[in-house]
Amino acid sequence: MSLNRPLAVNRHRNRCPLSFLAGKRSATSIRPRIRLQPCSILSALLVAVVFAVPVASAFSQDASAPGQSSAQSYQPKFPGDPARSDSEAAALAYVRVVVRAQRRFNKQYGHFATSLAELVHSGSFTKRMVNPDRGDYTANFKGKEDSFVLTMTPKTPDAQHRYFYAEDDGKIHAEENKPADGSSPLVK
Repeated sequence: MSLNRPLAVNRHRNRCPLSFLAGKRSATSIRPRIRLQPCSILSALLVAVVFAVPVASAFSQDASAPGQSSAQSYQPKFPGDPARSDSEAAALAYVRVVVRAQRRFNKQYGHFATSLAELVHSGSFTKRMVNPDRGDYTANFKGKEDSFVLTMTPKTPDAQHRYFYAEDDGKIHAEENKPADGSSPLVK
C-alpha cells in the first residue's frame, strides 16, 4: 500500500446539518479536518448564542448589589416572618440562635455565658458563629453571669436593614434609624 495514494472521499459524509442556513454544502476535501468549514463556524455561533442568551438574562435579573435585596423581591422564610430582606432574616436568625444558646447554657451551668466563645456547642451555636461579622450586620455581645445584651448593627442602615437588640428576656427589639435598645419596639 502506497502512502502517497489519495484517500477516497465520500461526497455525502461532509454535508453539514445546518447547510440550509449557509446556502451551500460545506466543501469536501481530503485535507485534515483542522480547518474550520463555513458550516462549522455557523454551528459554533449558533451554539454560543443559544447558551449566551439565558446567561445574559440571568445576570440582568440579578442587577441588585450583592448582599442587598429589594423589599419587593424578598420572600418570607416562614409564616409571620418579620424580616424585610434576606440580610435581616439572617440577622434575626443569628439573634434567635444566640438567645436559645444562652437559655440552654443558663439551664446547664446556672449562669449566662460571658462571651460568644463560651456558647460554642451550646444548642446550635457553632465555633464559626463567634465571628461578629455577620454579612451585612455586625454583632456586638456583652455578657455577664446574670444577663447579656446582643445588638446587630447594619453596615449600611436603610429600610431593609434595621438595628436589632436582644437581652436575657429573649425579646427582640428593632429600630430603623438609630441603634435599638430595650425601649425600642418589639419585632413582631
